[in-house]
Amino acid sequence: MKKLLYSLLALAFLIPGYAEAKTALEKAREKAYKTKLKDYKKDGWEALGSKPIDLCLLEHYDKLNALGANGHEVEGISTRSKSKNLGRQAAINNAVITYGQEAGSTLQGRVVADMSSNGVDTAGEFENFFAAYERLVEKEIRGEMEPSFSIIRDNGDGTFEVRSYFIVEESSAQKARLRALEDALKNSELAAEHANKISEFVRQGLDE
Repeated sequence: MKKLLYSLLALAFLIPGYAEAKTALEKAREKAYKTKLKDYKKDGWEALGSKPIDLCLLEHYDKLNALGANGHEVEGISTRSKSKNLGRQAAINNAVITYGQEAGSTLQGRVVADMSSNGVDTAGEFENFFAAYERLVEKEIRGEMEPSFSIIRDNGDGTFEVRSYFIVEESSAQKARLRALEDALKNSELAAEHANKISEFVRQGLDE
């Protein structure tokens, strides 16, 4: 009975602090949303599609917040396209390339830092492997990228700038990176002990 009372008392003290933290987080999110929306409108951006830009942005943030640490935003940019559809497609391709480059550079940084400290030369075959891995990540991640919304603005010279935003679930992205790793290793001469170490890094998130 005493343990139950202590637990209830502890909970009573924790609840106010939790509520305050939650309120502060919600306020911060609302501020971030309003700031981003204001910047978009100030810079002449409009939503590409039937939904207004404020609703697009709100739904985007809701998705990211729901996923928490499992959500990863990717932005694709097309600077000068003569049609809206071509601009959107170019932005999608740019987003895929951006993610692949981010994954490749993150992995390379970890591998080089770890193996160079152990006296392993990461030139030659390693460089070929990193390039192959990056290309394969681009291929694998395309199907895991959930389109969120796109915005567009007129450049004033007959062309448009388009930005497309995507949400990637880290749990799915990790599987895509591992598939890319498996294919990259098939055409690599890296020793087994190096491959195992690299696999550990690939299983880690991009932001870790």
